[in-house]
Amino acid sequence: MRNKILLATIFQNAEFDSEPRRKALADLAKLADLEHYTGDLTAEKAKGVVGVIANSALIHPEFYAEGRDLRIVARWGVGYEKVNLAAATQQGVLVTVAPEHMETVAEYTIAQWMATLKRVYTLNRLSHAGDFSIIRTYEARGSSLGLYGFGRIGQAVAVRARPLLGEEGRLLVYDIRPDIKELAKKFGAVAVDDPVTLFRECDTVSLHVAGDDTIVTYDRLCAMKPHASLINPSRGNLVDDRAVNRAIREDRLCYYVVDDPVNGPREVHRDHPRIICTNHNAGITVESTIRLDRRTVGQVTDAIQGREPAHILNREALGHPRVKEFLKG
Repeated sequence: MRNKILLATIFQNAEFDSEPRRKALADLAKLADLEHYTGDLTAEKAKGVVGVIANSALIHPEFYAEGRDLRIVARWGVGYEKVNLAAATQQGVLVTVAPEHMETVAEYTIAQWMATLKRVYTLNRLSHAGDFSIIRTYEARGSSLGLYGFGRIGQAVAVRARPLLGEEGRLLVYDIRPDIKELAKKFGAVAVDDPVTLFRECDTVSLHVAGDDTIVTYDRLCAMKPHASLINPSRGNLVDDRAVNRAIREDRLCYYVVDDPVNGPREVHRDHPRIICTNHNAGITVESTIRLDRRTVGQVTDAIQGREPAHILNREALGHPRVKEFLKG
């Protein structure tokens, strides 16, 4: 029986069918049988699996323990909270990420920044309701933009935002990295010591933070200007949903944009005209999908053919006897 490579359901989405995808999968199929999977990866799905191009579903420790042929889990994206990195490392399985959509998320952020400043969502709603009012909108030039988190995506946003802000506009950033003040200066930004400063002083705050811990509470939202907006292209759980819903209803800020669908904790936002929910689509374009496909297929191919793949998260696994056995160089 041939080995198997498990593929995330994104590869079945006809919206992103392309010649590069078909070619990449055809090349991958020469190495092992391709099989799409849904749900969590559990022990019973591990037999014969040599590689996985994974979505954001949970990977159980038992999957790694039972995956005797498993060499690599290549995450189609960069989030790895549910990968179970420690279990993978213990069993000698490489875990990689694909940071191919940073520019895409940065563009999404800029698009939402402009849409909220220009009150596009409100104007559309008014017009469809027969209200043709001229309402107050704002310009980016001379405004203040705050970036909470200044990693690769935050920096990509800064590159695009700085010219739009103009010389009189302010770009404020908050990050816990020790070099933040020097790094911010390179991008024409000013680092602040307290995230509350962003909420208090900026016309728009955008979140670019990994993890699922809630960092935006009602108190922080209350520090915002009534005309200001909060953009969250990162993780829905970063913001207390009930708190932001309440704060907007109390007109403590104007818009909340979150790249999460209206379900689960976000169900509270259903039909709210000033809370904009998108379906985990911020990093997904035709172009970024092709890059993600190529990267993850390349990572799995490298591991199967005995080469070290790019963007390994658990580099300590390279010293595992099992990994040393299948890597040739």
